[in-house]
Amino acid sequence: MDSPLNSNSTEQMYSSLKAQEIYTRLLEQFGHTEWRLPLDAMDELISTILSQNTNDRNRDVAFNALKNKFSTWELVRDADLQDVINCIRPAGLANQKGARIQAVLREITAERGNLDLSFLKNYSPQDAHVWLTHFKGVGLKTAAIVMQFALGIPAFPVDTHIYRVSGRLGIRPEKMNVDQTHSHLAGLFKPETYGPAHLNLIRLGREICHARKPECQKCPLTDLCDYYSHLFK
Repeated sequence: MDSPLNSNSTEQMYSSLKAQEIYTRLLEQFGHTEWRLPLDAMDELISTILSQNTNDRNRDVAFNALKNKFSTWELVRDADLQDVINCIRPAGLANQKGARIQAVLREITAERGNLDLSFLKNYSPQDAHVWLTHFKGVGLKTAAIVMQFALGIPAFPVDTHIYRVSGRLGIRPEKMNVDQTHSHLAGLFKPETYGPAHLNLIRLGREICHARKPECQKCPLTDLCDYYSHLFK
């Protein structure tokens, strides 16, 4: 009889192999999905704060309005708060996000003396993650996006689509929360696959595995999916 330790090890190995198969099939289905226009780390940080609780289009409208009005992040930091709020209204929660953005910019300036985040490229993934998330309003997903897509530091961001899809596929425990899922999925996928895996799982969630009515007949993963297998029990 397997000990609990051996059982956990076997389960982890199975989940990792399953994750790699999911990665391969989604790559065949969607190809190498590209991240939107690459941004530097500070731009990505502000853009991702703006993306909270809104869609990509509204985020981009707000971000571009902010960049068009203010030529540097130093000017955003020192601007009248209302001017910042007016720029980012399309992203929603403008009062909250405007104050949050200015607070983060001021805190980074106080700590570093400037608004250049390239120094984080010399940090370990763990240290970069700790540094980014100690600012209020910079959660695990925001930090992971900045790390993975702007700094080239391996991290696995988890949004609502990935959280839902990973639960249905059975590659995370059912009761695991979103925060725990970041490190869990990072342990299942290979670091060099984090970017494409993240983007293709989002595509799966948006285009096929919808929250209310998943289109299982279009999915390339039905034989790997716990949710699908339960439909026919």
